[in-house]
Amino acid sequence: MSDRLTIALDAMGGDAGPRMVISGANIARRRYPQVDFLIFGREAEVGPLLDRKKRLQAVSTLVHTDDVVGAEDKPSIALRSGRNSSMRLAINAVRDGRAAGVVSAGNTGALMAMAKFALKTLPGVDRPAMAGFFPTLHGESLMLDLGANVVCGARNLVDFAVMGNAFARCVLGVMQPTYGLLNVGSEELKGHEALQEASAILREANLPGQFVGFIEGDDIAQGTVDVVVTDGFTGNIALKSAEGTAKLVGEYLRVTFKSSLLAGLGYLLARSSLNKLRKRLDPRRYNGAIFLGLNGVTVKSHGGTDAFGFANAIGVAVDMNEHDIIEKTTADFAALTARTPQLRAAAG
Repeated sequence: MSDRLTIALDAMGGDAGPRMVISGANIARRRYPQVDFLIFGREAEVGPLLDRKKRLQAVSTLVHTDDVVGAEDKPSIALRSGRNSSMRLAINAVRDGRAAGVVSAGNTGALMAMAKFALKTLPGVDRPAMAGFFPTLHGESLMLDLGANVVCGARNLVDFAVMGNAFARCVLGVMQPTYGLLNVGSEELKGHEALQEASAILREANLPGQFVGFIEGDDIAQGTVDVVVTDGFTGNIALKSAEGTAKLVGEYLRVTFKSSLLAGLGYLLARSSLNKLRKRLDPRRYNGAIFLGLNGVTVKSHGGTDAFGFANAIGVAVDMNEHDIIEKTTADFAALTARTPQLRAAAG
């Protein structure tokens, strides 16, 4: 049997708070029977929820904390005043070796600031990046950054490409990944200076796979590349736009099939296929953004998700541990930067 794996949970994060987290952990318990949970939150709120889920309670340890990081708290303030918050203590559990990963649906900026401070970055990494999966015509692609770094220089974009490349090979199993820089056009002269500089470095970097150069927004859904590299400002807009589009398509379909008796009959005939489409576009299936570049597994769940989505975020943390992503990314970074010193010299 596999060794037990402990995942730390910030029970107080997310719009639905402890109820969503505990329900999501219960779903994850059934999916991953080898996982134990170290849950941080207010005992008066979390305890009664655990009492109603005896099997989850049997594999969980609840650690009481009064302090909570608010959704509107600035990262700098949360870092100074949130030392005893549920989020910080969950991160500390990873730092201290009591947990193999942390999952939180709380404040993204605070989570990144605290995780970077407590866990530190991997050797050679200037800034961690938030990465996530996008559904495409060919399966899934990885995009980073999704909002952790709003302003990025060439070095940051190059780092993101190296981390995304390593993740694609280690976790997705794509040994020769394709990767590209998201831009306003595919022509070589398009884009600002940081994009131009990063492109020049990556063309000479000799990373595994193929650097295709610049890609455009419609290439994301087309699945043109396995790894989409961009700054956090653009990546977050792309992520929210994709989520909004999926909801719009779903609402259009719902209204259309209720528009007439004949349309309703058409729905009954196509219900099986439509359910497959709904599942394929369900953003909860892709919930769980990974903080790559940190010396510890950190997963950010969408704050507005439900229990099903949070369980998927826990699954991301489990997968990252099963694939030893920290060790492999560290080794890849060392090997790739040693072989291609222009990654540092030119970007620096």
